[in-house]
Amino acid sequence: MILTLAGTADGREVIQALKRAGYPVLATAVTPYGAKLAREAGATRVREGALEGEDLAALLAEGSIQAVIDATHPYATTITTRARTICQAAGVPYFRYQRPAATLPAHPHIARATGWAEAVKLASSYRTIMLTIGTRHLEHFTAAPALAGRRIIARVLPEVASLEECRRLGLWPGDIIAIQGPCSYELNSALYRQFGVEAVVTKDSGSTGGVEAKVQAALDLGLQVIIISRPPEPDALPLEEVINRLLQTVPPS
Repeated sequence: MILTLAGTADGREVIQALKRAGYPVLATAVTPYGAKLAREAGATRVREGALEGEDLAALLAEGSIQAVIDATHPYATTITTRARTICQAAGVPYFRYQRPAATLPAHPHIARATGWAEAVKLASSYRTIMLTIGTRHLEHFTAAPALAGRRIIARVLPEVASLEECRRLGLWPGDIIAIQGPCSYELNSALYRQFGVEAVVTKDSGSTGGVEAKVQAALDLGLQVIIISRPPEPDALPLEEVINRLLQTVPPS
C-alpha cells in the first residue's frame, strides 16, 4: 500500500499514476472535497481530516505502508517537513512530488516576494487588494498596520471553514469571493473589474492552480501582481521520476 498525501488536483494525478503502475493507494485529504477527488481517482482507501504528526506516525506503524508520496500543495511546508522527518524515523521511503511552477513573463508589474512580510509591504502601495492565497495566511494582511484603511478582498474556497475564517478576520461579505478555482482568464478579468482591484497577491501554484490566467488577466488590466515565491524543496521531483524511483524501491506485488 502506498500512502499518498493528497488533497489537491495533484493528488488525483498521483493516485491515477499509482493505480496504473499496479499499487493499492491509501490517500489522505484534509477536506471532504479533497477526499471526494481521491475516491474518484481510484484510491483504495481514503482518510479524511487533518493529518497531525502522531496520525502519520500511527499510519506508518500499522506496517502496511510501503512508501509515502507527498503530493501536498507546494506551500504546505508544515506537513511536508513533518512527513519527511517521520518517514525517515520509521524507515519508510519518502518521495516528494511538486507540480511545475508557472511560466510567467518578465514584466514590470510582476513583483516576487520571498515571504509574507515582504508581500504586505509591496501591497501597501495600493488601495484595493485581492488576495488569492487561501485562508491560512490571510491574517498577515488583515492585521497589518501598513494595510489599515485598504480594501482587502479574499478569494477563497466555498467551504464553511473558509468563510468563517474570513469573517473572524473582519472581512465583510462584500469583500469575500467564495469560488472553486482555477478560474478562466475571462472570469479573472471580470472579478478584477467588478471589485476595482489595483493589486493581486497570489502564490505560484503552477498551471494546475490557474496562475497563468490569473496573472495575465491582471497584467492586461494594468494591475500590480505580487507573487509569493515557493519555499525551496531540493528533493522535489516530477511525477514520472517519482513513479520510476518508487518502482525501483518498492516494486508492486
